[in-house]
Amino acid sequence: MNKQNDHVFYRDLTRAYPVVDRAEGVHIWDKTGKRYLDATGGAVVVGIGHAVPEVLAAMFDQARRVCYAYNYQFTSEAQQDLAAELADFAPGDLNYVYFVSGGSEGTETAIKLARSYFLERGQPGKYKVISRWRGYHGNTLGALSASGNVLRRRDYGPYLLDFKHISPPYCYRCFFGKEYPSCGLACAKDLERCILQEGPEQVAAFITETVGGASVAGMMPPPEYFPLVREICDRYQVLLINDEVLCGVGRTGRNCAIDHWSVVPDMIVCAKGLSSGYSPIGAVIVREKVYETISEGSGAFEHGFTFGGNPLSCAVGLAVLRYIRKNDLVKRAADMGDYLLGQLKEELRDLPIVGDISGKGLLVGVELVQNREDRQPIPRAYRASKRVVSACFERGVIVLAGSGGQADGVNGDRLEIAPPYVIDPEDVDLLVSTLKDAVTQVGDELLTKARGKA
Repeated sequence: MNKQNDHVFYRDLTRAYPVVDRAEGVHIWDKTGKRYLDATGGAVVVGIGHAVPEVLAAMFDQARRVCYAYNYQFTSEAQQDLAAELADFAPGDLNYVYFVSGGSEGTETAIKLARSYFLERGQPGKYKVISRWRGYHGNTLGALSASGNVLRRRDYGPYLLDFKHISPPYCYRCFFGKEYPSCGLACAKDLERCILQEGPEQVAAFITETVGGASVAGMMPPPEYFPLVREICDRYQVLLINDEVLCGVGRTGRNCAIDHWSVVPDMIVCAKGLSSGYSPIGAVIVREKVYETISEGSGAFEHGFTFGGNPLSCAVGLAVLRYIRKNDLVKRAADMGDYLLGQLKEELRDLPIVGDISGKGLLVGVELVQNREDRQPIPRAYRASKRVVSACFERGVIVLAGSGGQADGVNGDRLEIAPPYVIDPEDVDLLVSTLKDAVTQVGDELLTKARGKA
């Protein structure tokens, strides 16, 4: 630990971080030799596992030829091949790819593409973007404006744009106080209400996470949700942008998470799992109509980033995607995800502070509550999810605490579990048993504290 003896400006200045030494498969070792089960793939990044020889070889092969060439001056075989591979991987006619360096850049790119699309169509009045409360789309100001995470937005409110937000498909905490299926999909219909309120002639796009990520991990919309959303978007000429930065590239057990709903959006934003952490990369995959409107119009998209489409990152992305397909890791994510979700429900369902357990594939959320009957959240000051994360970390298992505010924008605790696709049943069992011990410990501490106040 060198909390005070280096020059790094850390994200959390109150923590003492262990120094990482190496990683392999689903495990990470620090400099003291302690081994950790990486049950979150870092920040839901690592899909294929650490230190895969095929990817390291691809990195070296590309690096010895050329690492960087400016995308406005050159293309590369790596970029062209990865675009073709992604077009084949994605559904429908999502056949063109704009490369960036990460998820926030991807969101910014998708928003600007929506604007450019309608400018090219001679509809300059269509510029507004609608998103959802409890959603998260990135840390840059445009992406944060689209995000509906109150706590992440709070400090930067004066800088944020006036994006409109609708209710999420959060059945455990329905904004309308209803239950599925008698709710009539009020959350999806809220999109139509917002479009009509703002004026269809002004709304350009609806951006949404397909499966909940950083804010409400594992939030799964009902089966009819995205078909109805697609229908509403088509009715009012609104582009549908699916943010799959966390849930894409096979993590939910399908190529793209939206494949579970058999819907083709107008754009898919992906990142994290596309490189599995070997090099920063992100991508916006767009439908032919979006590409062709711009290519047959002005022929230019006034936007770009310094490292977008660089040969090294694209070579990594290509090697990762080919490794996923060659080793059938999408199916493995589905199979191991079913096992993980089943084990979590079996082992945690009777713990007093465990509420919702939901997810798809290897993206699962566990919600912690003060009272299971009325789903009362644990007060934010107690930091319940962070306490569980710390207890797991001490035991050598890494899980994530969601960004908070799931219940009412401020209070709410949800754990995020998203191991690499190559995790085996034995490590799933270790993960679940460790999590159970940690949740039990924190629950007992919470109960003791409550009795002390009585």
